[in-house]
Amino acid sequence: MSDRLEKIRSRLVATFSPLECQLADESHLHAGHPGAATGGGHYRLHLISARFEGLNRVARHRLVYDCLRDMMQAEIHALAINALAPSEIQKKQDVAD
Repeated sequence: MSDRLEKIRSRLVATFSPLECQLADESHLHAGHPGAATGGGHYRLHLISARFEGLNRVARHRLVYDCLRDMMQAEIHALAINALAPSEIQKKQDVAD
């Protein structure tokens, strides 16, 4: 795992104490993109945390961006976020059963 991925992951874990934290570097998919020229990476995040309970999608994304604020635009060019509360996972499992 790259140093940048580890730095992002450790911040997310420290801030959100997630049940699940999946972070993927998709920078290779954006080669030639103007943002790639600045050195900022493209990442996809799947995060399940109790901190998201009762919050809408925009509020959840703001929390994630606040956590990584100083890395945005320099080390992180793009971040696709899927932020869920544990209760939403339980609802999906109940429907599947």
